[in-house]
Amino acid sequence: MSSEVKAELKVKEKSAQSKAKVKKKNGDPFGGWRENLAGWIFIAPMLIGTSILVLFPMAASFVLSFTDWNFVSGYENASFVGLANFITLFNNDVFIQSLINNFVVLIAIPITLIFSLGIAVIINKYIFFKDFFKVIFFMPFISSVVAVAVVFRVLFHPSEGPVNQFLMSIGIDNPPGWIADTTYALPSVMIIMIWTSIGFNLIIYLAGLQNIPKELYEAAQIDGASAWYQFTKITVPLVSPTTFLLFVTGIISSFKIFDLIIVLTNGGPANSTNIPVVYLYQQAFLELKTGYSSAIALVMFIIILAITYIQFVGQKKWVNY
Repeated sequence: MSSEVKAELKVKEKSAQSKAKVKKKNGDPFGGWRENLAGWIFIAPMLIGTSILVLFPMAASFVLSFTDWNFVSGYENASFVGLANFITLFNNDVFIQSLINNFVVLIAIPITLIFSLGIAVIINKYIFFKDFFKVIFFMPFISSVVAVAVVFRVLFHPSEGPVNQFLMSIGIDNPPGWIADTTYALPSVMIIMIWTSIGFNLIIYLAGLQNIPKELYEAAQIDGASAWYQFTKITVPLVSPTTFLLFVTGIISSFKIFDLIIVLTNGGPANSTNIPVVYLYQQAFLELKTGYSSAIALVMFIIILAITYIQFVGQKKWVNY
């Protein structure tokens, strides 16, 4: 028997053996348990952590939103009240005001995106030492929010703050009261939000801009297209997936502004900067109304879920993949 025939027989024999093993494994309900066990062991830390710190609190919050309870008294003292918490919530002027404030804060998200995209285009095309400017703009984002809030409390002081001192030095006799004025307090918070968020959005936009083929701009220049035409017809459409990502994450983040407001204004003056997450904290940990605060959390979850769903449905009309 020739060596070629022997080699062919060995190949056929190994193939038959492998098929038999696969058949045996598929037929055995306990086949491959070692592989499954190894997989479960690897994901166990994340699964356990997520279950304890995320899934269980979400389920508990949902159940507690239908009860009258505070966490000091113990679970045995929780009493079922049905939808009473939600009825009380939507009849509460402070909550309604905080919800309105949060929707006003959403205006800061597109403003941030516009500034970030504009600066990113300038840095990407016209600026040398790009890495230096990336670091400069990114610094506010990685800075401590508490430190930023303390600094802006000094800057926005109504009488002694550097901002108003400068405005008075140029002839403005009655400058805004900023965080001490119910009219300007929320815009002051939005200004700080924009300033701290530009750096992160800028970095993401720069990554998106660098993926746009240069040939498109060269062809547009040959055809005589202006810089504005190139920006609106090439840059904006091709970075629309990046814009969509930043828009969704920005909207969600705007419902979680807590530390900045707590340090800067504590929800004041006269609830002008109060938003649902701050109101939730006040009711849960100051008033000890755990059931009522759980109802606030559930309402916030539904609102964020609805807004995100609308965004994903609407993105089909303006996002170019």
